[in-house]
Amino acid sequence: MPLESNPEVMTKYSQQLGATAGEWIDVFSLDDDIIASIPRPVAAVMLLFPIKPKYDEERKNQDDLIKQNGQVVAPELFYMNQTVHNACGTIGVIHALANNSDEVKLEKCSTLAQFLEKAKGLSPLERALELENSPSIADAHEQIAAEGQTEAPSADEELTNHFVAFVHKNGHLYELDGRREFPVNRGATTPATLLEDAVSVCKEYMANDPEELRFTVVALTLG
Repeated sequence: MPLESNPEVMTKYSQQLGATAGEWIDVFSLDDDIIASIPRPVAAVMLLFPIKPKYDEERKNQDDLIKQNGQVVAPELFYMNQTVHNACGTIGVIHALANNSDEVKLEKCSTLAQFLEKAKGLSPLERALELENSPSIADAHEQIAAEGQTEAPSADEELTNHFVAFVHKNGHLYELDGRREFPVNRGATTPATLLEDAVSVCKEYMANDPEELRFTVVALTLG
């Protein structure tokens, strides 16, 4: 079953994976005054949006340009592909926590810490296959997915909503989407401006589909 964009559920899931600090909260508006009210620091941002043919076409064009021109990718950035159906929420949470393991005080013997240890040195696709063989993460996902406030769709239902995560690493903002071949460098950022810079990218998504209302933004705050 898919993971609901529900901060309470996502916080509980993060804790089950081994995070002992941090809380997911809703970003109810992308207006400056609402953004200013979000507790800082913010370690990661997640956007939930509906996938449409226009998005897939734009994503392919963007990826082709990156292949041609290259991009800066921090060597310590953790990135993995998604091969498990309806697992984009889990992939997003893993991306957020794995790239902020010190900030969220990830327990050394936790489920996620053990997975990250196995994932060292693996390619993004190999990490995805390793996730397929991680029953502890799968069990946690299924338990949490059943706790959402809305009725969960069946596990084999074809869904269009998709999570992407935004994190800071070495002065750059990275968009982490398991459906893509690689992470996408979205430009300069800092730990202090991560939320504002991620929100700017979220606004780009919304501007490309102005009639669509099914956008949700959540932030992992350490404040």
